Amino acid sequence: MSKKNIVLCGSNAYEKKYYLDENFEALPQTIKDELQIMCVLYTEDIGGILTLEFEEDGTLIFNVSADEGDLLFDEIGSVLKIKQVQNEKRELLESLELYYKVFYLHEDVAKLLEEE
Repeated sequence: MSKKNIVLCGSNAYEKKYYLDENFEALPQTIKDELQIMCVLYTEDIGGILTLEFEEDGTLIFNVSADEGDLLFDEIGSVLKIKQVQNEKRELLESLELYYKVFYLHEDVAKLLEEE
């Protein structure tokens, strides 16, 4: 049985809401703001629900879902937008993975930096 992913943040186009998990309130405000802008812009452009989640090993993934009857959800655009965000925000996303691995998985930061 695998553990459930840990949600960092998410945006919901249907409810027009953004969520940041309270466990990540210690992140710098600029990072929190950037995450909010990134998620909300995604759901405004594409629709549906986007969550950024940490897998068991600390990998940050984009999880997208849409209501079954949502004819406006752009599935192809979703894949393209995620690739674009992953390229444009690579440094931010890698830093968040490192943060999670060090502070939540208690991995050795020196070892992690050597691997890069």
